[in-house]
Amino acid sequence: MFGFPSSSEVERIKREYPEGTRISLISMQDLHSRLESGDRGTVVAVDDIGTVHMRWDRGGSLGLVYGEDRFRKLTPEEIEQEKNSAVIEKPKKSKNMER
Repeated sequence: MFGFPSSSEVERIKREYPEGTRISLISMQDLHSRLESGDRGTVVAVDDIGTVHMRWDRGGSLGLVYGEDRFRKLTPEEIEQEKNSAVIEKPKKSKNMER
């Protein structure tokens, strides 16, 4: 994509990728990024030039350039699998801390 998207296209991107949307990376044009195809993250915001700002599961916050980087929304089934596979452990109290 050359140049910036129009304001109407930016508004469409914002509607399509609201905060909290789960994304899977297909490919990225940034040669210095350590992100790989299949990495997942959560949309934080879409700015006024259409960059999709992310919080990546493996760490980092590199944004996606709409029209250059390739990515997709996770399906409802993939999101459900993530919820089912998440294991939350409560910290165990040690006997020394119970005094």
